[in-house]
Amino acid sequence: MAPPPDHAPLAERVEELLAAGGPLPIVTAGQPVLRRGTERYDGQLAPALLARFVEALRVTMRAAPGVGLAAPQVGVPLRIAVVEDPAPVPAEIAVARGRVPLPFRVLVNPVYEPVGTARAAFFEGCLSVPGWQAVVARHSEVRLRGVDEHGRTLDEVFTGWPARIVQHETDHLDGMLYLDRAEPRSLSSNEAVAALWAQPVPEAAARALGFELP
Repeated sequence: MAPPPDHAPLAERVEELLAAGGPLPIVTAGQPVLRRGTERYDGQLAPALLARFVEALRVTMRAAPGVGLAAPQVGVPLRIAVVEDPAPVPAEIAVARGRVPLPFRVLVNPVYEPVGTARAAFFEGCLSVPGWQAVVARHSEVRLRGVDEHGRTLDEVFTGWPARIVQHETDHLDGMLYLDRAEPRSLSSNEAVAALWAQPVPEAAARALGFELP
């Protein structure tokens, strides 16, 4: 029989992060932890420590602010992420992007698969790539499987913007950044997006910057 895995280093890392209190520091692109993928969660953190870590992820996501945060984005290579989107956008944008409120939830060991073949492309950003956005074509509808922080089964279909969020965060757990899926010619500073490409859909950006949409 193989010996039980040694979970101490990860637990110690999380304890060190939480000791400082407040929002956790967010790791930015270039740090290897964002590219190595993650360990499947199987009890590396005791229940009380897991609850504290999840709460710290929530606090950090909201303070950033963002609509999702994966554990590797705070330097912890575990297959855990949190998502939440109150969708505070004008009705025109909400309709065009399928952006509806996504209540707070915890994703543990999530995996997704497309439902159908439809894809949608929009500007997307990331807390780990501050200051930049790019157009990413993603599945319009996905089925997400996993569990929550209490071990309860998660098997749900997401559409529109919530589908984009769960794909983005699950990708983080596989060592992928949104830039890996983005149209390179669309890469724009936040200032350029605000000044030039604030329309609900990116057709104007595609014409002006010279890239194709699905």
